[in-house]
Amino acid sequence: MDAALVDRERTAERLLASSARHSFDPDTELDWDAPFEEGKWFWPPELVSLYDTPLWKRMSEEQRIELSRHEAASLCSIGVWFETILMQLLLRHTYDLDPTSAHVRYALTEIADECRHSKMFARAVTRMGTPVYRPSRLDHAMGRVLKTVSTTPGSFTGTLLAEEILDWMQRLTFPDERVQPLNRGITRIHVVEEARHIRYAREELRRQMTSAPRWEIEFTRLSSAQAARVIARSLIGPEVYASVGLDPRQAVEAARTSPHRQDVMRRSARRLMDFFEEIGLLRGPSRRLWRTSGLLV
Repeated sequence: MDAALVDRERTAERLLASSARHSFDPDTELDWDAPFEEGKWFWPPELVSLYDTPLWKRMSEEQRIELSRHEAASLCSIGVWFETILMQLLLRHTYDLDPTSAHVRYALTEIADECRHSKMFARAVTRMGTPVYRPSRLDHAMGRVLKTVSTTPGSFTGTLLAEEILDWMQRLTFPDERVQPLNRGITRIHVVEEARHIRYAREELRRQMTSAPRWEIEFTRLSSAQAARVIARSLIGPEVYASVGLDPRQAVEAARTSPHRQDVMRRSARRLMDFFEEIGLLRGPSRRLWRTSGLLV
């Protein structure tokens, strides 16, 4: 076995051991029946898309908290969509590999984690009593195309895009005592288990970028930049604003042009963009596409 495969197996064995120690069942770990606490947010106000905009300043505190509820539900709904795609990509990655390897066993373990997360997010949407917010028809179709044509390094790039942006936000959420306990519990579980998924994807992507043929790397740069655009614009849909009595067009424009929101999105992706820069993913014509995603300065 060559050095890269040995390293891959060692990483997977460590992650399998961590999974055995630190995995959670959201159905029993969280108190789903506890009433929501009056006056508490469902998502930190600084992470709500309209925070610090002129529109935000005209909203009542109750309307702001209600918007945080719908945005938290939107992130959960979109999270299920993301994870459905990620599970398909992981299964496809394992298709030609040795099923007895630790690398494949960990991939299957991660898929089991993602199944639990998807069920947890779906139950959270039900508990928060909001509509199910879905990506636009265009982005839904784009997701289908991207997961179908994705290269192996593209699959792990997409995994990191979906996971690390939300992970950064959730790390600010679970210790925040202004936020509803259920939502804090959901984000705590997700952060702990996603830390393993991020490690797995980062190390495999680094290996792939050193061994993939040039055409595959160039295609991955372009397809991943398009995936970044789809993911970034799908997090909060216009229907969220309509649900709290705002004009969707006005609210979308306020969020799009908000310096604070732009800073939040860039900070959420900063470590990831540094990593992508390091491994050579942000080079060539794709760099312009990456900038239009709002994740790269």
